[in-house]
Amino acid sequence: MKKLTAILLAFIMVVSAIPVAFAAETETVILFTNDIHCNIDGYPVLAAYRAELIAQGKNVITVDAGDAIQGEVIGSMTEGEAVVDIMNSVGYDYAAPGNHEFDYGVDRLLELAQDKAQYKYISSNFYNLTSLTPVFDPYLIKDLGDYQIAFVGISTPDTITSSSPDYFKDENGNFIYGFPVYPDEMTNEALYTSVQESVDDAIADGADIVIAVGHAGILGSTEGWMSSDIIANTDGIDYFIDAHSHETIEGDVYKNKNNEDVILASTGEKFNNFGVLEIGGKINLVSTNSVDVKSMSDSAQAAYNTVQEKIDGYYEEIEFIYEELGTSEAKLVIYDSNGNRIVRSKETNAGDFVADAYRAVTGADIAIANGGGIRAEIEAGTVTRQDLMNVNAFNNDMCVIEITGQQLIDILEHGARECPNLIGGFFQVSGVSFEIHTYIPTPVIVDQLDNFIGLDATKERRVQNVLVGGEPVDLAKTYTLAGSQYVLLSGGDGLTMLSGVKVIQSEGLPCDSEMLIQYFTEVLGGVISSEQYGNPDGDGRITILNEKPEEPVIPECEHICHSENGFLAFLWDIAVFFCRLFGIQPVCSCGENHYDAPFFE
Repeated sequence: MKKLTAILLAFIMVVSAIPVAFAAETETVILFTNDIHCNIDGYPVLAAYRAELIAQGKNVITVDAGDAIQGEVIGSMTEGEAVVDIMNSVGYDYAAPGNHEFDYGVDRLLELAQDKAQYKYISSNFYNLTSLTPVFDPYLIKDLGDYQIAFVGISTPDTITSSSPDYFKDENGNFIYGFPVYPDEMTNEALYTSVQESVDDAIADGADIVIAVGHAGILGSTEGWMSSDIIANTDGIDYFIDAHSHETIEGDVYKNKNNEDVILASTGEKFNNFGVLEIGGKINLVSTNSVDVKSMSDSAQAAYNTVQEKIDGYYEEIEFIYEELGTSEAKLVIYDSNGNRIVRSKETNAGDFVADAYRAVTGADIAIANGGGIRAEIEAGTVTRQDLMNVNAFNNDMCVIEITGQQLIDILEHGARECPNLIGGFFQVSGVSFEIHTYIPTPVIVDQLDNFIGLDATKERRVQNVLVGGEPVDLAKTYTLAGSQYVLLSGGDGLTMLSGVKVIQSEGLPCDSEMLIQYFTEVLGGVISSEQYGNPDGDGRITILNEKPEEPVIPECEHICHSENGFLAFLWDIAVFFCRLFGIQPVCSCGENHYDAPFFE
């Protein structure tokens, strides 16, 4: 009996020593999504998966890491409300606002968060600058009885420029919202401090596990504000659910400032996957196509049907967008074969099409379209109204302004500063061609928010050989430029050098997506031809040179054009004048003009 008692006591001691997280390994699951961008067709599957886990007796918490309500027609036509409504029906608990949650303005986001969403928005670093307090709860804790999980929201500070800076200002142009403070004070340390304070407060409130729900990203994100930077400069975070850079990450391990492991995951974009985080266990990314809903429980199938019926109802309301407008003989691309959004780093035929539409509809000399605003490809075959609306899904207001040639090359230089890296502010163009010499370090000087400050006059420009309408750009000449008001008038993508420009037209123009429709139907006659747009790489408007071209080898030449004798040089100038006068311009292999007459040899 004593031996049996000893064994039981030993067993109890072993069991009691098991960490809470391990004990809960199969009991609590976090479902997560990020960067859905209105691809609502995946929500019914997620709802079914969630209901199935609940039917199995598991605790389920569902979170989103941002950029859910903007990106396709269903979002822009309802200013995000349809997506929020669908997320309500799925059963989301928390969401961190991504930069595109602000695309309808801060007031609209607050309205959605306070009056429409049945889940809670959280952000530790989105501040009301008047009261110097967070706009949303910095963190919220889910009490599961034996232990508690805290969810800390994080929003990328570059929201101010990737959305419209005007959204964060009052009527006098003063910033009243920030991440976390005024833009010129948005240091890395301010971000880390906001996150750390929220993590510390959550732990002080009893949190056993801390999960960051962050719209931060790594690839292409601002240095210092990446999720990996936040992890490296804080402690107390156990898991980091990431977003913003559209990466597919299934549980990579990063070290925090105390050299402790933090597990990071991200699902890609547009329901490529959804995430399954088992507390105390592993993280899996699940493709919606791999989920067999028909084999699930009745409650799972009911959840699927409930969400699908809601989606079908919204589709019925916008049925007109499925109208067939014509055909495309070519696929207009924005991605490469690896899923990289190359419209943000090089010319593509989709970029050419969009910029051409802006220029044709407005009649401007030049048009630019930021690669971040070109959101969808057009497949070869039938083209519907929805196809074109999804390309420019933000319904941006448009304008035509007057700029000088000098301003034009500065704009192009700013857009090319990160090339060949992906950046939303890379400009697709129409009416202009140029080269980007990426081996030359960028001369562009920007602030922490990537706002244009100026150019380093001691550095060579990357953008060279700029032609407007086939002619070399005249730096003193004025040109008309078409583009979105977000970029040209509001300083979006950091284009701040245009403050005070003359606005030729801003009222009465169609929005960007309507310009695409008008161009397609009225100018192209309902046909995107392979002759005009058949090359995925475009028609050569933007030439990218990653290595310095070799200097031409000049053969030895003894003509007097090379003479150091002043008198012979004077004779040469006279000869050139008269020979050009009579249209005689034979060229020597050395590149200079030479003439057959012995006097000039």
